[in-house]
Amino acid sequence: MLKKSIIVILFVMLFCSLAFGEEEVIKIGANMSLTGPSSMWGISSLNALKMAAEKINQEGGVLGKKIEIVAYDNRAFPPEAVIVNKRLIDRDNVAAIIGLAQSGTFIAARTTAEEGKTPQIGTTPTNPFATVTEDGKVFKYAFRVCFIDPFQGKIAANFIYKELGARVAAIVYDVGSDYSAWLAQYFMDNFKALGGKIIKKEAFRTGELDFRAILGKIKPFPIDVLYIPTMQKEAGLIAKQARALGITATIMGGDGLASPDLMVIGGEATEGIYFTNIADLADPALIDWVEEYRKVYKKDPVLPNPVMAVDALYIVVDAIKRAGTTDGPALAEAIENTKDLKVLTTDSFSMDPLTHNPLDRPAVINLVKDGKFIFVMSYKGGK
Repeated sequence: MLKKSIIVILFVMLFCSLAFGEEEVIKIGANMSLTGPSSMWGISSLNALKMAAEKINQEGGVLGKKIEIVAYDNRAFPPEAVIVNKRLIDRDNVAAIIGLAQSGTFIAARTTAEEGKTPQIGTTPTNPFATVTEDGKVFKYAFRVCFIDPFQGKIAANFIYKELGARVAAIVYDVGSDYSAWLAQYFMDNFKALGGKIIKKEAFRTGELDFRAILGKIKPFPIDVLYIPTMQKEAGLIAKQARALGITATIMGGDGLASPDLMVIGGEATEGIYFTNIADLADPALIDWVEEYRKVYKKDPVLPNPVMAVDALYIVVDAIKRAGTTDGPALAEAIENTKDLKVLTTDSFSMDPLTHNPLDRPAVINLVKDGKFIFVMSYKGGK
C-alpha cells in the first residue's frame, strides 16, 4: 500500500511538472526601469531580450529547455531594484538576472544576488565599484558587460584635449548621483594630467531643474568645454540654459546623454554636444540587428542598453551550456571564465575574472548633429 502511494505521488508530481512546464524552461530575470525617466532604455532592453530569447528558443534552447524572460520594473530606484531582485530569486527562481542599468540600482541589489547565489549582469552600471570592493575584492555574483567610468572619463579627457584642442574646462555635475560625481572626478583627474585646467566645478542635486545660478558662476570665465556627466534630462536643460546665458563653449557628457530625449528637452541647444557612449547604431556589427529590431518593433532601439542586454543573455546562455547546469555557483564560475565569445557587439568577448569587467570593451564618441546622434570615432583598450 505504501509503495502504491509513493508511485501515485511521484506520478502526480511528474504530471504537475509537465503541466506547468516547470522542467521545460530556464528563467532569466530582467530587473529594469520600465517606467519613469529611464524607461526608454529599459523598454528597449526588454524588447531586445525577448527578441534574442525567441531566436535562441527557435534554435533549440539551452540544455533542451526554452529560455523564458521574467521582467519587473525597478523604476531606476535602488530600493525597488532590491525588491525586484528578491522577487526574481526567491519566487521566480531565475538562473541569472540581467539589467540593473544604473550603478546605484546595481550596487543596491548586489547583496541580494550574493546572498541568493544568483549571477546578475549589469548592462550599463559604469561605477568601478559595482563588481569589486574598494580594496579590489571581486563580488562572486556581480558582473557587467559595459566599460567602467575611469575609462570613460579618460576617453572624454583625451578627446577634449587632443581632438578638440581644449585646454580650459568647467564641470557641472549631480552631487546626488554616484555615476555623475565619480565620472566628473575621473574626467577632471585625466584632463589635469594631460595639462588641462578645470576653472570651475559646480554641483547640483538630483531633481533640480534650474541651473542658471551655477551656470552664472561659470559664465565669466573663458572656458573651451563645459563637461556635464549627467543624465539626458539634466543635460538638455543645462544646455538650453547655458546657451540662453551666452555660454558658447563646447558641451560634452557621458553615456547618460545617449537618449533622443536629450534633443527633445534641449532642442537646438543640444546641437554640437559630444558624449562618450558604449555602442552606436552606425556600428557595422549592429546593422543587421538594428534592422531586425526595427522590423519587429517598428522603431529604433535606444542604445546602448539593449545591445548590452543581448550580450549579457548570450554570455549567460553560453555559461549554462559550459556548466551543464543553472546552479548558481557553477554558473557564476562559468560566466567568470567566459573567453573569446561571439556576442552581439563583438566577435571576441572575454570576462576579466579578477574584476568581472569585460576585457577591451571599446568606447565611441557621438555628436549631436541636425537632431541626430552621429558617430565620430572609436576608442579601444578599456578595462
